[in-house]
Amino acid sequence: MIHEVDEALRELVRAEALGDGAGVDVVFDAPTRDWAARRNTPTVNLYLYDIREDLRRRSRGRQNIYDEQGRVTARTLPPRYFKLSYLISAWTQRPEDEHRLLSSLLACFLRHDALPGGRLGPELTSTGLPIPVSIALPPPEDRAFADVWSALGGELKPSLDVVVSAPVTTAPVYPAGPPVEEGLAVDLSDVRAPSVPPAPAPVPGPRGPRVRRPGHRTGA
Repeated sequence: MIHEVDEALRELVRAEALGDGAGVDVVFDAPTRDWAARRNTPTVNLYLYDIREDLRRRSRGRQNIYDEQGRVTARTLPPRYFKLSYLISAWTQRPEDEHRLLSSLLACFLRHDALPGGRLGPELTSTGLPIPVSIALPPPEDRAFADVWSALGGELKPSLDVVVSAPVTTAPVYPAGPPVEEGLAVDLSDVRAPSVPPAPAPVPGPRGPRVRRPGHRTGA
């Protein structure tokens, strides 16, 4: 899954952020001090520095798996999303050129709320789910970008934080029972019909028989 996200990001950056910038490399190396010293061409670095589960997208229960006729053939657990955080930086000989590249990268990712479906690999495509992307959000409280650069042994550099929430579907699949082929039958043979109270008897009167109703008093 991670390698498919890498390739989707690489294709997106090359197609929409760099355009005709064929002389710019797109790499995923750790931008350490030694790496920066060896670099000799304009480069966009997409460094994957953090992987953690996106708990906001976790769901419970099981999901049905259907066949071509729409029948349930199996059940499985819903996918779990993982946030892949990329530190994106531009490396050239002049800060102005780096800022220009960062501006193009920012505009590129702002145009997409999710990775384009045509750039996804088979594993991500098979889920049928969108792959959300966020750009330049404030970092979590337990992490600062300055700490990331310090851990890499380099100086603080302008960069963009891109987070991709990718689904992982590796849960076990439980086969479902066969569908019901016959309709349901209800047996009412042992159900008694409700009893009906007898009709009130007529009461003789001066003008012929009358029916005595409950609660009615006849005159003298």
